[in-house]
Amino acid sequence: MDKARKQAFTEDFRHEAESAGALYLTDFTGLDVKLMTVLRRRIRESGGRYQVVKNRLAKRAFDDLDLAGLEPHLSGPTGIVFGKTDAVEPAKVLVDFAKENAERPAFKVGVVEGRIIGEEQFRKVAALPARDVLLAQLAGAFEGPMAAFVGALEGKLQEFAGLLDALREKIQEG
Repeated sequence: MDKARKQAFTEDFRHEAESAGALYLTDFTGLDVKLMTVLRRRIRESGGRYQVVKNRLAKRAFDDLDLAGLEPHLSGPTGIVFGKTDAVEPAKVLVDFAKENAERPAFKVGVVEGRIIGEEQFRKVAALPARDVLLAQLAGAFEGPMAAFVGALEGKLQEFAGLLDALREKIQEG
């Protein structure tokens, strides 16, 4: 690559890394072209993108983003997963794919919401339910107390209506 192309690549890479909600760096040693194609397709289906990068160019882009803590992990073959819409789904794909393929690709390090995470935290992210499921659970958690509150208000309203009826009858009698 000539200097202008390297600069353009670094700029594009930096913009994509900046806009991604999650980045996962992997070592893809041991994966052939067929498996890499399968991995890329699965990550794309999960709302992400997998790209093999030169460590030197990735380092330049990460330095511009104040992610210098990733530098020690930029050695050997490096593939990066950009989690564009979600941090959880691409992580699940990586974990599942690695289970099926002798722990390949190997996880190096990740960045979620601008924070660098290790393998233990990465596995916790991968174990989370999908975003839609979490939102449904949150809505369900709010629904129970709200339904109880509405029921209590409705009961008080009926009690008040009953008291008004009793008062009206008493006034009509008296």
